[in-house]
Amino acid sequence: MSSLTYDLTLAGLAVGSAAALTGIGLVVTYRATGVLNLAHGAVAVVCAYVLRELAVERGWPLPWAACATLLVVAPGIGLLLDRAVFRPLAVAGADPARTLVASIGVFVLLVGAATLLWGTGARADAPLLLSGDPWAQLGAVLALALLVAAATRWTRTGRELRAVVDNRELAALGGTDADRVAAVGWAFGSFTAGLTGVLLAPLLRLDPYGLPLLVVEVIAVAVIARMRSVSVAVGAALLLGVAQAQLTRLRPSGRFERFEPLVQAVGANLFVVALLVAALVLPGVGERDTLPRGAVPAVRVPRAVWLVAGILFLLPLGFAGSDLHTSVQVPAMALILLSLSVVTGRGGQIALGQAAYAGLGALFTALLAAGRFPGVPAVPELLALGLAALLVAPLGLLTGWPAIRRHGLALALVTLGVGVVVSRFVFAQPYATAGLGLERPAGFAGDRAYYVLELALLACCLLLVAALRGGRTGRALAALRDHEAGAAAAGVPVASLKLLAFTLGAALAALGGGLLSTGVRAFDPAAYDPVRGLLWFATAVVLGADTLLGALAGAALLVGLDAGAGAAIVGAAAASAGRVRWGGHGRVDRGTAARGGRRLRRDPLPAPSRKPAGGRAGGRGARPTPARLPAPLKRRAVPAPGNWRPTGTARPAPTLRATALRHAYGARTTLDGVTLTLDPGRITALTGPNGAGKSTLFHCLCGTLCPDAGRVTLDGADITRLPPHARTRLGIARTFQQIAVFPSLTVEENIVLGAEQRGGNRRGALADVEPVLRLLQLHGPVRHHPASGLPTGTLRLVELGRALAGQPHTLLLDEPAAGLDSAEVARLARVLRALAADGTAILLVEHDLDLVADLADTVHALQEGRLVP
Repeated sequence: MSSLTYDLTLAGLAVGSAAALTGIGLVVTYRATGVLNLAHGAVAVVCAYVLRELAVERGWPLPWAACATLLVVAPGIGLLLDRAVFRPLAVAGADPARTLVASIGVFVLLVGAATLLWGTGARADAPLLLSGDPWAQLGAVLALALLVAAATRWTRTGRELRAVVDNRELAALGGTDADRVAAVGWAFGSFTAGLTGVLLAPLLRLDPYGLPLLVVEVIAVAVIARMRSVSVAVGAALLLGVAQAQLTRLRPSGRFERFEPLVQAVGANLFVVALLVAALVLPGVGERDTLPRGAVPAVRVPRAVWLVAGILFLLPLGFAGSDLHTSVQVPAMALILLSLSVVTGRGGQIALGQAAYAGLGALFTALLAAGRFPGVPAVPELLALGLAALLVAPLGLLTGWPAIRRHGLALALVTLGVGVVVSRFVFAQPYATAGLGLERPAGFAGDRAYYVLELALLACCLLLVAALRGGRTGRALAALRDHEAGAAAAGVPVASLKLLAFTLGAALAALGGGLLSTGVRAFDPAAYDPVRGLLWFATAVVLGADTLLGALAGAALLVGLDAGAGAAIVGAAAASAGRVRWGGHGRVDRGTAARGGRRLRRDPLPAPSRKPAGGRAGGRGARPTPARLPAPLKRRAVPAPGNWRPTGTARPAPTLRATALRHAYGARTTLDGVTLTLDPGRITALTGPNGAGKSTLFHCLCGTLCPDAGRVTLDGADITRLPPHARTRLGIARTFQQIAVFPSLTVEENIVLGAEQRGGNRRGALADVEPVLRLLQLHGPVRHHPASGLPTGTLRLVELGRALAGQPHTLLLDEPAAGLDSAEVARLARVLRALAADGTAILLVEHDLDLVADLADTVHALQEGRLVP
């Protein structure tokens, strides 16, 4: 037994050493560049193929071939990626989403290039670089880890590396050559990727898909290390490697014997389990935005283009033989890409695991038709397709639920982990897929008839998604994509909307997967490999994730071209993320936007009356009488929690009150027993130095932060734990210090969104926003202008208009004058006076003391978390 334990430990150390190399490379690359290099596995497979080409095909001596591969080719790939792909992104200040898409594009490009150059067949003759002794591999890994740790801690390059990843611009101002540091990081990361590839290739069958996916799986060790610690990554890799090897000896017995296939699957895929658990449990890596912000509304496709697309999709009906047999895959693939249009294009969520849902749809279709699905008798194939989509739809919660609190790279890792887990624990298990066959539905056995069925289903799904995108839900999804916090402030139920997007996306992918396997009359697990999921995601983004036509074009591209050629084209396009924008998405050039916006004609606000008002609190004198609000903007009864009166009953405006609020970040107290009341019809200002607690108090009032102690009440009803969108629907609206508008929507659509989330239909919402547009002087041609093309002053009014469209009784304004000139500040002040005169309670957090003195009825000063008497 001891001999077996020792042998298994050695085998685990060999696997763990290769995983440790991957962890070292990923951590160093991330610390030098801030990029989680998902293409690490693709670099590994290219280097493994290059070594085999030199040593086996061309007859080079192995030492020379290894030196050329590891010291020239591998670092050269890293330097090329830095110079051509990721440096332009860093210089342009691109958001994390673009680097993620570019990384996936590089992955797809390299895998496609390997397929074109060396074919798809597996090769078992990769040369052995090191001896089979695991201790040699472990020694090399530990030496490399110690070298990296020492260089990072005690050398100037290491200090520069840490400075660059913390703040690239600040490091450059301090004299650090950020480009040089990033280039070193990419070269070293690619070296470790190449070393991983050449070490693993002899142990596995070398092919363009298997080895990259294996390296993707061991990303778990870098995630466990939080992309920071080389020693933690190495330790986790060795521990997981040994544990995975030891689990192979575990054999359940007795009543637990039925779980043996599951135990064996876990033992063979422990790194996969670790990846998913780490992505779900540990604090997220790169918790920032997910996808490029929508800069303009999605481009409307002319009807003539749709007509041409329809004709092209009908052309295969005239084909015969193998041409038509290939064409039947196009509508099915279009449905899979259409699922990404919902989740990624409109909802703005990362979805790297759609291959799992497509594969489950195919698997469930086969099981239902064969009568092997638990508790369900055999059903006709056409019914099986529909039932499979319905059964897979709830499984979209596997990615939808984590998406509620995960963003950016953290969400990407979760969705990728789900895809890999399903592939390894379902598709790769004989007990789930053995002996499965598929037949086409009765009456649609021929290629031509089956193609017509696919076209009909595709047309129905296109109409469904088009209706979703053009309606209230579609606008809410676009708002979620553009600015999640702003969408919640507008009353959008963010959590439930994410779940809806992932659920509908899973159903569409499942239907497409079922049609794909039914069309070829076989369930092929390799067709739903997670690498395919990365390719599909890159294709959707490159061709326009937020356009329905992109799904059709992507399907034709992926099916019509050779697998390697299609992957190479898509990968090259995705890798160019730093230079192009796709599908109506891109960064907003505020300078150009401002210049374009100011060309629009804007009528001035009516001058306020000069009749004096009563004396003001705070020592100010009379102020101008504000303009009266249009009648339709008068407040309606608002549904309330607890003991409030039913909707539609007359009542006075409620009072928002914070009582004894306390909050701390670690050892630092930001709020210390703060009590504040916002009375109807009064403007309350909150001032204080930076760090005084103003933002914390503001967030406690609007619901984005829950205090450690104390209560927030609305006319006595406790709303302390209500989320932001629920408070918005109760009549508590807010604006943001950094403008929160939805650039992919027009001015009118931004404001209509606020009215829609209050309730009612679109016609009623349009009627309600007209008074808001008139009040803010946005009712002219500017109402149809994209929000991305407007100057700061107009954007502030758009954000305020969205808040007012919900007919709030309380308005929370976070530095509303930031970025405005004196004329724009005066216009804003007139609007706020009008709102207060109508009975709105306003909280103003503002550093402009002149504006505070001019507007506020009551001024509170915060100092170290306490209100100054």
